[in-house]
Amino acid sequence: MISDLPGSKDALQRRGLMFILSSPSGAGKTTISRMLLERDEHLCMSVSATTRPPRPGEIDGRDYFFVDQPQFDAMVEAGEFLEWAPVFGHCYGTPKAHVKAGLKQGQDFIFDIDWQGTQQLYQKLETDVVRVFLLPPSLVELRRRLDARATDSVEVIDGRMARAQAEISHWDGYDYVVVNDDIDRCYAKVTQILAAERMRRARQTGLIGFVRELTRPVISS
Repeated sequence: MISDLPGSKDALQRRGLMFILSSPSGAGKTTISRMLLERDEHLCMSVSATTRPPRPGEIDGRDYFFVDQPQFDAMVEAGEFLEWAPVFGHCYGTPKAHVKAGLKQGQDFIFDIDWQGTQQLYQKLETDVVRVFLLPPSLVELRRRLDARATDSVEVIDGRMARAQAEISHWDGYDYVVVNDDIDRCYAKVTQILAAERMRRARQTGLIGFVRELTRPVISS
């Protein structure tokens, strides 16, 4: 059997994809991203550069590339980002060199970014991008999830709720929309999307040669 995943012995050559998960804060994109990374060895996280300070336990180069504002501005000026945007007072951006090289080799990347970053990526690398938006089952449930974190003040949560409604308004800029009313059901739907997108004919660059072999005239002995 021919595998669709890179790295297997009999895999057809395939171009990688950029799998974007977006959602309002608290709707599940970070949890789903972690589940995918833990269970899918052919998927890796795109590491962003950010001007925000590291949180406890975060490691430079693994979680983020931590840079100061002048460094970030210089990277923007030099065109080193596929996308970048200010978020909650800090800047975040996706360095392009590593991603473009990985796509060519068949590596799949997952992106945990907002609609602004999604739009920028799609404008630059449309055919490589798969856009998935996660919705909460209700605003009441979204507020409950944010409160349950117990990591933010009431003022910060109020701000996140206001931003959430603004982000939700961009749902129609995505290829797929999934309501996260149950984390396991949501994960199952997202993995189905990823599996189908990996099988797209346009991404299977090894198909031309493979089919050519199958259609050669058979010479009987």
